[in-house]
Amino acid sequence: MKTAVIFGVSGQDGAFLSRLLLEKQYRVIGVCRNTGNAFLNNLDLLNIRHRIELIPSSIGHFDHVKQIVQEYKPDEIYNLAGQSSVSRSFEEPVATFEGISMGTLNLLETVRTLNLPVKLYNAGSGDCFGNIKGQVATEETRFNPASPYGVAKACAFWQVAAYRDAYGIFACTGLLFNHESYLRPAQFVTQKIVKTACRIAHGKCSELILGNIGIERDWGWAPEYVVAMWKMLQQETPDDYIIATGTTISLEDFIRAVFQRLNLDWKKYVTTDHRFLRPSDIATIRANPQKAEDRLGWKAKFTGYDVARMMVEAELNIEGNQLGL
Repeated sequence: MKTAVIFGVSGQDGAFLSRLLLEKQYRVIGVCRNTGNAFLNNLDLLNIRHRIELIPSSIGHFDHVKQIVQEYKPDEIYNLAGQSSVSRSFEEPVATFEGISMGTLNLLETVRTLNLPVKLYNAGSGDCFGNIKGQVATEETRFNPASPYGVAKACAFWQVAAYRDAYGIFACTGLLFNHESYLRPAQFVTQKIVKTACRIAHGKCSELILGNIGIERDWGWAPEYVVAMWKMLQQETPDDYIIATGTTISLEDFIRAVFQRLNLDWKKYVTTDHRFLRPSDIATIRANPQKAEDRLGWKAKFTGYDVARMMVEAELNIEGNQLGL
């Protein structure tokens, strides 16, 4: 039985990755800041909390990180911790940068000093590329981050690359573009759209207020993306990979797909407000995940249109369960 330690186990990706690893008969050690009931909802929704060994700790404390790795001697470590909202990073730039960059450095130093035969996955982001003016990003594209979140993720990426080259550590970064699911927090725009649209369909509200709906993104299905994370650590040689669908749609397209699933005309309910605009935003993001397909055998099955439909169906199912239907 392999052992995996997941830092940030309570988030969307941490929950789906835990489920995947449990299915593969791993022993899963989950690290999160708070192990109270309110913070473990994602694990409960997947009905896996009882199968994970939970540790209340923070990736920001080097001694804690080292102690956990030294005690459990995992085969694999997944770094999914840190603030994950681009919009929130503009409000909390210092905390965002420290949480992501220092947390990653703590893990790398732990692996280096303990000299264990462990494989490390680092959660990177398509936001590292930032504003590349609509060109299609590949692993060779120069970073140009346009948010505090993107800057922090770019820093972590280069930390991983530097330690891999200098010390021969098996460490890799997945440059994951937008990936969504019913486990996303409500402050993420995709989940805000889905939850509000469902409330409108049930007559509980009458308006959805958003910022710029003209932006274009590559939205994928999160449960697929954690498979790519796992596949990266099954390779003989560590490397970095873009993980995306290769299909870009506009936020307006996503909105339309959500409302169509509910048999509603989105134009009757959606309004825009400048208060929801970010200080800096990227018009179009495109990605080429060919390297992941060629070397990992990974390819996304679902595009943004599928994601919109599946998120609505999941929300309706969750609401039905809560009502006892």
